[in-house]
Amino acid sequence: MEKIVKTSIESIVEQALQDGYLTPAMEAEVGRICDSAFELSVEEYMALDRLMGALLTGEVVAVPRKQFINVMEELVLSEAVARVAEIEANSNKVLDLGDIAAYALNRLPPLYATTEQGANYQRDRALADLQHLIAQQVKEAIDRNLDRPEFFPDRSSFGSVNKDSVLSQLSNLLQAYAPDFEEKV
Repeated sequence: MEKIVKTSIESIVEQALQDGYLTPAMEAEVGRICDSAFELSVEEYMALDRLMGALLTGEVVAVPRKQFINVMEELVLSEAVARVAEIEANSNKVLDLGDIAAYALNRLPPLYATTEQGANYQRDRALADLQHLIAQQVKEAIDRNLDRPEFFPDRSSFGSVNKDSVLSQLSNLLQAYAPDFEEKV
């Protein structure tokens, strides 16, 4: 029988005090507990008070959320969109762009960057050294997608309800990867 461990505010605070830092995951869990609780106990309030004091004195440091991107996602999506659009335009096949991109990404090295300059460097490096490998992995992903029997026709992708075309799939993927992006008119 699987043992379910319930994370408490007190245990998170103890861990933060012991480690000297509060990770984004720890912060999110405290937020989740606070949001879902009807009322916090005195012990939970005391633990939060201890955490706040430790953060104010520097005894505990909040680890900031780092902004970064995996440039490989952009390159694989670009390649996959072009190939899938070509296939769908010339046949009655409808392919799952998300499955294709995930399959290819799982077989390619990640190329993370934290700045625009770093992203440009990674992009240029990938186009020079890895373009053939990207195309090969996307082709293999498409081949597998075309040959895949429909075991679970009612399965649904993350955050989707209808994926009838490449454009709607791409729109959903871009929304998932860049939710704060606003189209410039």
